[in-house]
Amino acid sequence: MVNLLDVAPLTFDEFLEAVDPSLFLFYDGIYREQPIEEIFHRRLLEAYNNYLIIGGMPECVASWIKYKDPARISRIQRELVEVYENDFSKHNGKVNSGRILMVFRSIVSQLAKANEKFMYGAVREGGRARDFEEAIEWLVSAGMLNRVYNVSKMEHPLAAFDKLDQFKLFLFDTGLLKHMAGIDNSAILLKNDYQFKGPLTENFVLQQLKGQFEVEPCYFSDKNGEIDFVLQYHTTIIPVEVKGGEDKSAPSFKRYVSSRQPEYALRFSKRGYRKDGSVTNLPLYLAGKTKKLL
Repeated sequence: MVNLLDVAPLTFDEFLEAVDPSLFLFYDGIYREQPIEEIFHRRLLEAYNNYLIIGGMPECVASWIKYKDPARISRIQRELVEVYENDFSKHNGKVNSGRILMVFRSIVSQLAKANEKFMYGAVREGGRARDFEEAIEWLVSAGMLNRVYNVSKMEHPLAAFDKLDQFKLFLFDTGLLKHMAGIDNSAILLKNDYQFKGPLTENFVLQQLKGQFEVEPCYFSDKNGEIDFVLQYHTTIIPVEVKGGEDKSAPSFKRYVSSRQPEYALRFSKRGYRKDGSVTNLPLYLAGKTKKLL
């Protein structure tokens, strides 16, 4: 068993520090409600787009620093996915290795659905929880997948309202997810809208949010709509909307903000850092500094 499973991807700020130390110094010093000059905003967005393509796997980042060649990165990503999949098939513990592989390979199609909630039937026709629960647990404990539960209420304490049978699964590295989804790098660099932009952006934001707060991020979904992520900060509940571009439409999020008037409401997008009424718009590249900026 190659112990690749112990390799954690670099977060965006670690990536930035490695590829552009001077820009990292600026980023590191950004304080609450600081206006960010357009030139820095553009450079940080460019670094964010590069991170979506390269991800945080140390081999990919090292290759980028040395060669700046996206084709080389894609080759490394393909090899990494192959190594992981080979590792799963060699896994001879209690959990069926074929099922681990099936769950892992279903992640892209799970996230591509209009409702990203994990469906056992999308792994295998007629698949049920009991068939794949252990494989999911194994992948989550190995750090390969990040699980986000739906909560029945957006209230403190969030963990009391987890719906344990409703969750989304995201991949541990955005670059590998981009590769597995077959997204062409040019779609990201040319800032096109492409089919998988929403899930890829959410995957990035979740990766950066993980570990910042005492309680892991959740999401909220009912028949009236969905809120991408829900955070608990001390006793405060924070609704989070994630946008891959500059578009601002988010009916459920807006409804919640206007009816509940939360102390904090966050929108991550490619727009600048600013307050829009009661909503704080954080550029996507600041997701890793969320808690510091509250």
